Amino acid sequence: MDHITELFCILDDFCKKFNESLEKALISNQKTRLKKSALSLSEAMTIVILFHQSGFRFFKYFYCQMIVPFWKSAFPKLLSYNRFIEIMPRCLQALSSFFHQVKGKDTGISIIDSTKLVVCHNLRIKRHRVFKGLAGRGKSSTG
Repeated sequence: MDHITELFCILDDFCKKFNESLEKALISNQKTRLKKSALSLSEAMTIVILFHQSGFRFFKYFYCQMIVPFWKSAFPKLLSYNRFIEIMPRCLQALSSFFHQVKGKDTGISIIDSTKLVVCHNLRIKRHRVFKGLAGRGKSSTG
């Protein structure tokens, strides 16, 4: 639970600064009605980040089986799954900005994935023109 609280505090501080800078940058429109959600932006961002840290494959299973039964006390104004899915795109811009802010500096070290990429089956190699000149026959380290 401490991990969730720490993550939420970091995101809440970021969202306060983000909303201030966003309001300064946007043109105000009095005709548009901005209805606030019961769940704050920082709470929604926290749930999205927790999903990616959790190892669950499906968000619906994570939300319905973990968030609702076990973390209801951490999110007192928790929305239904369908409503959360509707407001989830609202946190995309803030999440992108947050990840950009907290990313590390480029060290120049690159990691290469050495899994083999099968371009074309040997029977169709003469007809395949996409990787002509680049692809070649051979063995990889995986076989």
